[in-house]
Amino acid sequence: MNTRETLKINSKGHLEIGGCDTVELAARFGTPLYVFDEKYIRDMMRVYRDTIENEYDGKGLVLYASKAFSCLAMYRIAAQENIGADVVSGGELYTALKAGFPAEKIYMHGNNKLPAELKYAVASGVGTIVLDAYDEADMLDELCAKAGRKQDVLIRINPGVEAHTHAFVQTARTDSKFGFSVSDGTAERMTEYVLKKPNLNLKGYHCHIGSQIFEKQSFVLAAGKAMDFMAQVKGKCGFEADTLNIGGGFGIWYTDEDAKTDVQGYAAYLKALIAEVKRKSDELGIARPFIVIEPGRSIVGEAGITLYTVGAIKDIPGVKKYVAIDGGMFDNPRYALYQSRYTVLLANRANEPCTEKVTIAGKCCESGDIIAVDVPLPQAKRGDIAAVLSTGAYNYSMASNYNRNFIPPAVLVKDGKAEYIIRPQTYEDIIRNDVLPDDLK
Repeated sequence: MNTRETLKINSKGHLEIGGCDTVELAARFGTPLYVFDEKYIRDMMRVYRDTIENEYDGKGLVLYASKAFSCLAMYRIAAQENIGADVVSGGELYTALKAGFPAEKIYMHGNNKLPAELKYAVASGVGTIVLDAYDEADMLDELCAKAGRKQDVLIRINPGVEAHTHAFVQTARTDSKFGFSVSDGTAERMTEYVLKKPNLNLKGYHCHIGSQIFEKQSFVLAAGKAMDFMAQVKGKCGFEADTLNIGGGFGIWYTDEDAKTDVQGYAAYLKALIAEVKRKSDELGIARPFIVIEPGRSIVGEAGITLYTVGAIKDIPGVKKYVAIDGGMFDNPRYALYQSRYTVLLANRANEPCTEKVTIAGKCCESGDIIAVDVPLPQAKRGDIAAVLSTGAYNYSMASNYNRNFIPPAVLVKDGKAEYIIRPQTYEDIIRNDVLPDDLK
């Protein structure tokens, strides 16, 4: 297990998070249950924020990437920790604003922002909008003209670096639904186009090279290529970019196949990126840009676990043993989508030795409703509490009411206290928007 101060096995042999016994949490709040460790979330926000402060004289901003896990409490925590937020939809923007998040510290992304979303962003005073299409620039310019506002914008570019979980490659590949390629000249042409828009204030560029990345060098390479492009644009267009948003993608621990990085270890990613930006700005003779980063998974991923109650157990001799839980792909679709791997514990018997490997199956009417495969566990029994670790990112975000199951509630834990941050659904919630037409009444 990737142990840390606030995730451990207590004297009862139970898994504990944020000073709370998970067996007691399951009894109090029921299962399935998302549990989030507030201290870990804050520690991660602080390590990124403080690294920019100490290594780059504070000339930068950390944005929490909302898509990882969005709710009122997350935006309130981010505001208290003096970081920004990136949003990719009207729904995320609405949630941030309802939480009292300062609009000027919000960056809005998306490859196909809807007209209504752009209008809402302008009316709300969103600080920066990242452009991803020519007609988006047209639309935003017109909206700003009507609102009497000049909008700060970035252009999303593809610097020619792709990064994956355990490897990265340089590429001139231009096939992506996101951004404008540096290699084929479209990023430069988009720059010239946006500079002509009277109601748009081009601040610089945004790039994001991938997710679940462990190699610091991939971020360094991307930053260097983006800086090269900024120097190229300055030479050809006379435009000197003020801001470089390098995106997110820092990797986290899911299983022992992944690197184990403590909270302070994440500063190394950012330090390497900052060092490259400094080096390239000196080498190229351009101003050091305001740096923006967008961690999401690394802030909230390991901070979250999901608790389930074990139900039916089906042992197929010589084939496989299924341990069914009261959740499934409706609260964690990541295995069904891309065979993500997880570490699973029996929270009520966390000290017991593992004696078998099992497949954790959900309760949905789908053969692909699997949470994890080849999981080492003690011999599970009906009623055990299963804990799936590192589920804070992209689980609740992608949850659904498939089979009309409930999306689980979420609690925030700290110093032995637990409170709801997302309440349980009811059957009435499930049918709330159903309507019977007149001829069926």
